[in-house]
Amino acid sequence: MNVVVRHQAEALAGLGHSVTILTRRSAAKQPTTMQLLPGVTLEFLDAGPATALHKGDHEHWIEEFSTQLAARPPWDIVHSHHWFSGMAALPVARGWGVPHVQSFHSIAANDLTPLSAGERSESPGRMLGEAWLARESDSLVAISASEAATITGRLGGAAQRTVVVSPGVDSSMFSPRVPLDLAAPVDDRGYVLVAARLQPLKGIDLAIAAVAAVPAAIRPALLVAGAASADYDGYVDELRAIAERVGFADQLGLIGPQSRVDMTALFRGARLVLVPSHSETYGLVALEAAASGVPVIAAASGGLREAVADGVTGLVLESREPLVWAEAIAHLLTDPQRARQLSVAAREHALGLKWTRSAASLLEVYRGLLALGAHGGRQGPAKSPQDRRDVA
Repeated sequence: MNVVVRHQAEALAGLGHSVTILTRRSAAKQPTTMQLLPGVTLEFLDAGPATALHKGDHEHWIEEFSTQLAARPPWDIVHSHHWFSGMAALPVARGWGVPHVQSFHSIAANDLTPLSAGERSESPGRMLGEAWLARESDSLVAISASEAATITGRLGGAAQRTVVVSPGVDSSMFSPRVPLDLAAPVDDRGYVLVAARLQPLKGIDLAIAAVAAVPAAIRPALLVAGAASADYDGYVDELRAIAERVGFADQLGLIGPQSRVDMTALFRGARLVLVPSHSETYGLVALEAAASGVPVIAAASGGLREAVADGVTGLVLESREPLVWAEAIAHLLTDPQRARQLSVAAREHALGLKWTRSAASLLEVYRGLLALGAHGGRQGPAKSPQDRRDVA
């Protein structure tokens, strides 16, 4: 989400527009405002303690954030990312008489449903809030057709107010090594890479079991880049225990969160990138790997079917059986010509997905709403979630 917000803002500024990004102050040292580049300003609003919080705790400070936002002069368009921001901003946008656009980036699922249905609701009001935002926002921007279907199907958002705006990728930052040679030296089997938050939804346990099942003579190491999620205490220990059980502990590297610059080097050096998530709204990691000229093996879940063209830019696997994944990994490791074909096609695909294209699609949404007037043609103040008896 942060990558999408930042790059779309920069691209909008490049097209001549002024963008302000507002977020909660999470450290006392953060200034009131920062100029990220000409046309893009980052502002920190005081809502709750100026410290990092568990994700679910942000719900307690939505009202305070909304009050701080309402004290600001109005913008032409208010675009909220994630449900916390939407709950705070939609009433303010209504008060200002300007359109409100909502992006979710992930949508909660009931705890009783399979992980393939989506992220768990870590905040008590999330499922009710997301449904309210889907019904009341003037436009709903989805990152993929898969997410759009969830917005209309699960949340009840109107199809005519839901639009897909695909992300872009920085193909200069994420670029292949030259020459593009994916075969590892005889004495170095290299590594395959997973980049994700460390939580069950991301399927890292499948990646460990799959790479461990690759024949020992060609088995690469597995590097996992990403922060441990505070909402799943003990999950890192679970991953280490899985690796111990399958005899893979010495080849598993849990390397923690990495900077964008460091990630470019990790992608470029990987022989393969695995995206085994149970659910993804799109799969930006797969697109960054494609731009880096590295084949992707992804689960057939959510937007990953759109991020990876099966058999063209990577492989999309319907099965979650580790042996099926191990076979696919081994096939690409031992067939450098096939891996290179996928890599070249992936890079070509990524070159066509620019952030300026993504920003231009957003502008079409904004201009359409402004042409309709306040609230995008919708009348009256937004009812609160508690007022809507038909919200599931």
